[in-house]
Formats: sequence, C-alpha cells, structure tokens
Amino acid sequence: MSNLDHDVTGIGALADPVRRELYRFVASQSAPVSRDEAASATGIARHQAKFHLDRLEADGLLTSDYARLTGRSGPGAGRPSKLYRRSPCEISVSLPPRAYELAGRLMADAITESTRTGTPAIQVLDRLAGAYGRGIGAAATNGQPPADAETALELAAHVLAEHGYEPRGDSHEVHLANCPFHALAQTQTELACAMNLALVSGVADALAPHCPRAALHPDPSRCCVVLSTGRSSVSS
Repeated sequence: MSNLDHDVTGIGALADPVRRELYRFVASQSAPVSRDEAASATGIARHQAKFHLDRLEADGLLTSDYARLTGRSGPGAGRPSKLYRRSPCEISVSLPPRAYELAGRLMADAITESTRTGTPAIQVLDRLAGAYGRGIGAAATNGQPPADAETALELAAHVLAEHGYEPRGDSHEVHLANCPFHALAQTQTELACAMNLALVSGVADALAPHCPRAALHPDPSRCCVVLSTGRSSVSS
C-alpha cells in the first residue's frame, strides 16, 4: 500500500460519525481507554465500541495494549482488558500530493550542517536531497540493477509516482506532472527546482548502470525536471 493509499484509508475510517467521535474521545485522554470507557463516553453499546475501535486500530489511527484494570495479578485478578490510545503515526492527504514536511526536513538539516561547517546551505541541501533520492531509488531495486535503459526509466517513474511526482510519458521520456514542493516553488523557484533536480537525479543515479538522465526544463504546468533515457531530446 502506498503512503497515499494508507492515508486515504485512515481518513476514510473517520467518515463514520460514531467512529469519528470514538477517535476524538480516545485522542483527548491522557491514559489508554477501555472499550467500556469509550462506550460510556459516546453513548453506544459495548459491542459497537469494540467494532469501531478495532476498525480504527486496523486502519492505523489507534494502537492497543492489554492490562488488568484492577491493578491486581495472579488467580482471581480477571482477564486483561484491551486498551486503546491514539497512534503516533501522522496522516495527511493533499491532492495533488505535496511533500512540504520532506522539504522542511531537508532544509532544516542543510541549515544545521551549514551553520556547523560553514559550507553554503544550498550546497548542503543539494547533497542531502541527492542522498535522499539515491536512498529511495536503491530501495526500489531490491539489489537487482535494471536490465536496460527503458526498465531503469520505468522504475524511476514508479519510485517518483510513489512520492507524488505523477510521472507521464513513454519508454524514452518522462515528464513529472506534479511538483511536490509547489507552494515553495512559487516563492523560491530556484531553491525548489534545485532540490527537485538533486532528488530526482539521486533516484536516477541509484539505477546504474542504466541511469536515466535528469534535466531541468522549467514549465509552469509541471515539475521542472524531465527524465529521459538519452535516446530522445527533451520536448516542451
């Protein structure tokens, strides 16, 4: 399941008003919540609370553990109760996909390293974005290099699709219909485009020996980077 699919599933679980009320109750508590507590607080039957709480857990919005509410142990202490708390996982959906958290993390790391070492922040950001791209590209190969240039381009497109770039094209050239850093690109175009190029180039570099070619080709309707096998010229 992709990140978007996971997030949509989690948010979809909250479409049900009963489930949404249960989630709000659990999230507002400082301690884990039992089924009985959740049922009482929301005014529903215990079996309904069980069903909806378990659905919220299955969809990643809650986590659970077991404990004896009496605080006793040993014979006669009773069976442990299932307790729920809010999941630490973050869920957000943006259409088209945006990656401002990633941009912020990369820029914060670049500023921190620049302050420590004196290296210009833009140079550090370029290196960090490239390393991030190489990491997600290498993970997609499962240790098996692409067999040819077309396969490498297809794999690069798959990786970038998973990260919100919405690739479009054929076996020789791929345009990226969406810029995950869109709002940043509106005000800091050079910075965002450089970060995009470094990240996409990192993905391509991980697909040796048939690395796709990543090139800047700005267009206000899409991401500024175009990928190709090098067998055809970049078109507008």
